[in-house]
Amino acid sequence: MDLFISSFLKIYFMMAPFFVLTVFITVTKDASTSEKRFLAIKVTLSVIVMSLIFMFFGKNIFAVFGVTLDAFRIGAGALLFLTAVELIHGSKDGIKVENTKVSDLAVVPLAIPVTIGPGTIGILLVMGAEYENATELLTGASALICAVVSIGLMLYMSNIFEKLVGKQGLLIISKITGLFLAAISAQFVFSGIKSFMA
Repeated sequence: MDLFISSFLKIYFMMAPFFVLTVFITVTKDASTSEKRFLAIKVTLSVIVMSLIFMFFGKNIFAVFGVTLDAFRIGAGALLFLTAVELIHGSKDGIKVENTKVSDLAVVPLAIPVTIGPGTIGILLVMGAEYENATELLTGASALICAVVSIGLMLYMSNIFEKLVGKQGLLIISKITGLFLAAISAQFVFSGIKSFMA
């Protein structure tokens, strides 16, 4: 249970849900409620599929490229830290959409790179490689699916969130998420350095 909860929290915060929600609201501002909900479902399914691929095949990717797990921990943690800094400073690149159907935004840009950026991909690879047996891997995969579904529900109910919190409120929550993200990324870097030095 502890593994499930810790994996869920890591995945949830590293995907920066409130930033994703802010971008989702921005790119769907002219869409109908039914279009937004359909898009939210497509984004959720796309993120689940891609995230599971990264998690399940992490060890194989390390073996192909000859990269150690510790080196990847440090690199992925550094990338995730940069994402956290961008969230806190509000300088993460805006998403510009021109003459595009709302339904075409599910994979690019909403799934990649908004929800699953380079830092998130790196951490998913590391997490998948860290699990020592099939039970841990399945627990991690279940936590991942639950985290993504919870973000998907936020997107599905984006109209309600926008009315309750407002765009300014979402930006503030995004900055707070950035602080948690910075702590998670620092932990990955420190773990990588500690293992490397041992």
